[in-house]
Amino acid sequence: MSGQGDAALIERFLEMLSAERGAARNTLAAYATDLRLASEALGGALAGADAAALRRLSAGWDDLARATVARKASALRAFFAFLAEEGHRADDPAEALPRPGTARALPKVLSHGDVEAIFAAIAARLARDPPDPRDLRLAALVELLYGSGLRASELVSLPRAALKPDQPFLILKGKGGKERLVPISDRARAAIAAWRAHVPAGPWLFPSGAGHLSRIRLYQLLKLLAAAAGVPPERVSPHVLRHAFATHLLEGGADLRALQMMLGHADIATTEIYTHVDSRRLVELVNQRHPLADAPAVDDGAPAA
Repeated sequence: MSGQGDAALIERFLEMLSAERGAARNTLAAYATDLRLASEALGGALAGADAAALRRLSAGWDDLARATVARKASALRAFFAFLAEEGHRADDPAEALPRPGTARALPKVLSHGDVEAIFAAIAARLARDPPDPRDLRLAALVELLYGSGLRASELVSLPRAALKPDQPFLILKGKGGKERLVPISDRARAAIAAWRAHVPAGPWLFPSGAGHLSRIRLYQLLKLLAAAAGVPPERVSPHVLRHAFATHLLEGGADLRALQMMLGHADIATTEIYTHVDSRRLVELVNQRHPLADAPAVDDGAPAA
């Protein structure tokens, strides 16, 4: 075992996550907290802990939520794998850590009727003459949330020049600094053009005060819009509209891998959560489109069970 202490090794591990794997800031902060708490619990001897010590450590997690236990165990596994790879220890005791798994909560889903009601409420506002610039802004925000699946943080911080009139897509830098191409519908481009005519000079497409629109204000605007549309406000948020984008695209026949790219998911498993809403369509697809769907069943002569 290397003679370096926990603090120095944890710092080197976090630097590696940032430099080599492009870990997001929130991930680095969570791992740092988990590792430092584990080090304190083991008297500063985390890096040299054996399987028995890790079992004692994890026994203290019994009252924590399963997702929290999974995150802590994941942080420690990654840390011990790093120690082994860097030659700081010859073994990896992480097998002693629990593997609770995480039950992915099914996303809230808006029906097509809910979405139509929301856009009808926007259309009613835009029908006023002259239209209120705040309604033009709201239309652009909702078109991008539902039409392109942007994250709230990505949406509110869009630069004014992010989308050019002749460009049906934009390139975003999302979680972990990874870039992805996001297609922009004709409707969204029209809504953005109408709003941009009212945007004062500055760096942001959705300015507010000295900066850009906040996520909290976006959340509030959607709640008010939902209430006006007759949709329960607790069912509507920026993330719910992003979920609706993904769900309805999948129902329309979108490829799961293409959906992963548009949503900016690093792992296809994250995107697969949306298949729960479309299981009936997938079963019908197999029954109707599979090459053997119309073939007669084979009688092998065996008696029925």
